[in-house]
Amino acid sequence: MLTVLTCAIGLSAQPAKRRTVTATKSNSSTQKKAAEKKADRAALMFPTSAEMPEDVVWRRDIYRQLDLLKDANAPLYYPVEPRGKEQNLFTYLFRLWLSGRINVYQYKIDGNESFDAKDKADPKELLNRFSIYYEENDGKVTVHESDIPSAQVTRYYMKESSYFDQRSATYKTRVTALCPVLMESSEFESIDGEATGSTPKPLFWVRYDDVAPYLSRMPIMASNLNNVTNMTVDDYFTMTRYDGKIYKTNNLQGRVLPNDSTRVKEQKRIEQQLKDFEENIWHYEAPKDSLDSIAAAKDDADSKRVKAKRETRAAESKESTKTEKKSTSRRRSSAAAKAPKSSSAPRVSARRQRR
Repeated sequence: MLTVLTCAIGLSAQPAKRRTVTATKSNSSTQKKAAEKKADRAALMFPTSAEMPEDVVWRRDIYRQLDLLKDANAPLYYPVEPRGKEQNLFTYLFRLWLSGRINVYQYKIDGNESFDAKDKADPKELLNRFSIYYEENDGKVTVHESDIPSAQVTRYYMKESSYFDQRSATYKTRVTALCPVLMESSEFESIDGEATGSTPKPLFWVRYDDVAPYLSRMPIMASNLNNVTNMTVDDYFTMTRYDGKIYKTNNLQGRVLPNDSTRVKEQKRIEQQLKDFEENIWHYEAPKDSLDSIAAAKDDADSKRVKAKRETRAAESKESTKTEKKSTSRRRSSAAAKAPKSSSAPRVSARRQRR
C-alpha cells in the first residue's frame, strides 16, 4: 500500500508543462503513424508494377533529359497553374513532399542519385536555397499555390533502366528516378550543351517507386486530339510515351556525354545499342570465324554456279551454231537438187579465113 501511495503522489507532482510535452509527442507520433498508414493504404489500393530485381543478368542505366515544352512531354507540364483538380506533375510532387507522404533527396554535384537516409532533403533548407517563399506555423512548412514555381520547372532529369529479367524471360524498360529542374534566366550554357539562355537548377531526386502509387491515380490528358483523360502519369511513364535525349550513362568513369558535335552521334549509338540488344536477345549470333567461313563458302558456291551457267550457255550457243550451219547446208543441197538440169553450151570455133 505504501508503494502504491508513493507512485500516486509522484504522478500528481509531475509538472504540467512536462505532461503537455508528453501529450504533444504522443499526438505527433499518432499523426505520423496515421500518415504512414494512409501512404500504405494508397499503395495497396493502387498497386503498380513490381520493382526491378537486383540480381538481373543484364541492365543498362541511362539518364535522359525531358524538355516539357515538346508535345510528347507536354502532359507533364500543363496546366502550368492548378485548375480545379487538374495540376501538373511538379505541383503534385511538391505537395506530396510537403505533406510528408514522400521523401526527396539532395541533388549532388556529380548528378548521381542517392536514396540513403543521410541524403534526405530538409524542407526549409531546400526552400531557402532556391528562394521559394514559405510560411512556418508550429513547425509546419506551408507554401501557397502562387509561390510554387511550377511554371519555371520546364525540364526533368530522369534515370531509366533497361534490363533483362531472367525469371520472367522478359526485356523491360522502366523509370527509376525523377529530378525536376528549375530553369532560371541566365546567359550561361545549359547541361545539354544547347544555348537556351537559361541556367538549369536541379531541385531534388525522387525515387519513382515511392511516387508510383500516387501517380497511378493522377489522370492526365495525353493528346491534343483526344481530350479524354484516359491515362495516368504512371501509365505515361510505363508506356515510355516521353521523349528524352540521353545526356549521361552509368559508366565506370562517371562521365557525361561531350558537349560538341559528337554528342548527337554518341546518343544515336547508345540508342542503337539498346535497340539491337532488344531485337537480338532471342537470336543466336554465330562466331565471327563461322560467319566468315559461311560467307566464303557461299561466295565459292555462287562463283561455281555462275561459271556453270556460263559454260552451259557457251555449249548451247555452240550447238545452236552447228545446228544452224547444218540446216543451212541442207537447204542449199535441197535447192540444188530441185533445180532443172540444163545442157552444156555449144562450142564456138573460129576458123582463120584464107586469103
